[in-house]
Amino acid sequence: MKELLITLTWDTEARVWIAESDDVPGLVLESGSFDALIERVRVAVPELLELNGAAPAPVQLRMVSERCERLAM
Repeated sequence: MKELLITLTWDTEARVWIAESDDVPGLVLESGSFDALIERVRVAVPELLELNGAAPAPVQLRMVSERCERLAM
């Protein structure tokens, strides 16, 4: 089974989560909700793979999230 890496990053200024992946051409999504973004990724990945001509096959999504915040001291 092929594994696809999806990176979920918090944009502090825009206050949204952003999903991107080098493994899925064209994948760039955003949402104010982490859970909503994951759902959008689940729907978009198969559609984008099909549009990019990938043969239908089971894939595993590895979603890695990162959120950094600056604290005023």
